[in-house]
Amino acid sequence: MRNHPRIPLLKELPLIIWLILLWGALWQDFSLGNLVFGALIAFVVTNIFYLPPVELSGRFNLIYALGFGVRFLYKLVVASVQVLWQAIAHGPKIRNAVVAVKLRSHSDLLVTATGHSLSLIPGSLVVEVDRSTSTLYLHCLGVDTQEAAEKVRDDVRATESWLIRAIGTKEDLALVRAEQKDLRELRNGEVS
Repeated sequence: MRNHPRIPLLKELPLIIWLILLWGALWQDFSLGNLVFGALIAFVVTNIFYLPPVELSGRFNLIYALGFGVRFLYKLVVASVQVLWQAIAHGPKIRNAVVAVKLRSHSDLLVTATGHSLSLIPGSLVVEVDRSTSTLYLHCLGVDTQEAAEKVRDDVRATESWLIRAIGTKEDLALVRAEQKDLRELRNGEVS
């Protein structure tokens, strides 16, 4: 017996499509028969096991998505070199810390995308997510001062900002734009 609300098929469709593609990839067979069988399994799984619907924002900015991809690859290469250098120069004496970063967005999709992006870059790993406050806890190498921790927080928020610009909700995007406007005004006030 079902003890959770029925999710409309349209909201469940992205999850079902993902599960069908995953089924085909796992079997390495994208024939019509295999995909139909995968669709049956996906439908059964989504109706037996309660999974919250994936809330999509309804917007996608290709330019920022490409910018995020380029930034991600750049950070990946730079972090790999930095971790290599730290391992050679400091060995097991590398200082590290767990840094808490509160994200702007409360979207499960954005929190997950931000966390996975950060975990794929060497030198940091998401060890905990507080879903109620959208806070990521990252284990980071080479963090031994408060300034280094703030640098990590700024980098995490920049990663989230790129993702918000690419796939975030209009509300999250407005928040990022307002923060940037405030930052520009603060900088202009200091320069004057």
